[in-house]
Amino acid sequence: MTRLRLAAKSTFGGLPAAFWWVWTGSLVNRMGSFVLPFLAFYITGPLHRSAALAGLIAALFGVGACISGVVGGILTDRVGRKPTMVVSLSANAATIVALGYAHSPAMLATGALAVGLAANAYRPAVNAMIADIVPDHDRVRAYSLNFWAVNMGFSVSMMLMGVVVEFGYRALFYADAASTVLCALLILVFVRDTTPTVVIESVAAEAASIDKRGGGMRTVLRDRPFVAFVATTLVVLVVFGQCNAAQPIAMAHDGISAADYGRISALNGVMIVLLQLPLTRWLKRFPQGHILAVSSTVIGLGFAVMLLGHSIAVYVLSVTVWTLGEIGNTPTASSIVARMAPADLRGRYQGLYMLAWSGSSVLAPLAGGILFAEFGGTPVWIGCLVLAGTAGLMQLRIGSRVERGIASAVLANEQRAADLVTA
Repeated sequence: MTRLRLAAKSTFGGLPAAFWWVWTGSLVNRMGSFVLPFLAFYITGPLHRSAALAGLIAALFGVGACISGVVGGILTDRVGRKPTMVVSLSANAATIVALGYAHSPAMLATGALAVGLAANAYRPAVNAMIADIVPDHDRVRAYSLNFWAVNMGFSVSMMLMGVVVEFGYRALFYADAASTVLCALLILVFVRDTTPTVVIESVAAEAASIDKRGGGMRTVLRDRPFVAFVATTLVVLVVFGQCNAAQPIAMAHDGISAADYGRISALNGVMIVLLQLPLTRWLKRFPQGHILAVSSTVIGLGFAVMLLGHSIAVYVLSVTVWTLGEIGNTPTASSIVARMAPADLRGRYQGLYMLAWSGSSVLAPLAGGILFAEFGGTPVWIGCLVLAGTAGLMQLRIGSRVERGIASAVLANEQRAADLVTA
């Protein structure tokens, strides 16, 4: 019992109250995330539209997410973390409801693009806020906990979807919007803005400060180790995106039933809920660059498992392996971004990092779907292993440069804090 109490304290203890409100908002928001996972089925099923249109709608959402991630990062630094989160969530809720009334291809395309433009601006803001309120030595744990909440909420939403849809398909859109609004209210009422406004008291002062350093987003793009880190992350995420692209196509091709598909897919969320926190504690003893490189390679290995056959057991093994890679990769990468970014540019750094995620949501289904349709699964699974392994080796090579960048950023942030004390 004492050992269990100590483990719980090391996992949940010592984090500020503001983090737990952000964590609760993430959980609530994801508990109602019905629309996007359901959208392709909704378009090809109840609306009786083509699979090609469903793919186009998914791609348009990804395009909107690419734009809003970068814009959201800029707004996070210029306008503030909290305002960006609240406005993004509110706009997301409105666009989701509007999408529920879209039926024609043109309106569906417009609605999906609008949802993408609204939704992704929230992510760089929440990641920057976590970096603001959580000390450096606790950030991997904080991002792991937030990642855990997101996946736990998503698992709940998948279980609730069948209940909500009994009230009609449009109820899913309203329920999704309601959970998003509730998340916005939690942030609005219980979380204070953490933007470093003591240093930057206005947008004009921020612009002058950025000009002295050579430009906002231009400064981020000149950080070569960080740009290399984002590029390798994009490669890994395109591989990881095959869990929603080539792998479901392969399951359908191999005659896996819808029920078995659901059970195999649910394994990902169950494993994250059960293993994320204890594995995060265990991984703390290793350098973050090494964790990132190994976990990237494990993701590729997970899809290479598909070369072993076409049975349900092979699919279960595949999901198990790439989920282990995901558990090590995602929180670690978020922590590295937070450590590399200067305090007043955290939003922009997170925005560029989000571009890897949203870009992969466009590239992964296109690459995986086209390759599978033309050549079958074998080249796809081999390609996943080669790309992820190459990205992992590159992450090892840039690891020392990333560590130097982190050291410089931490030193700069400490200097800004010292300047505040003496000012």
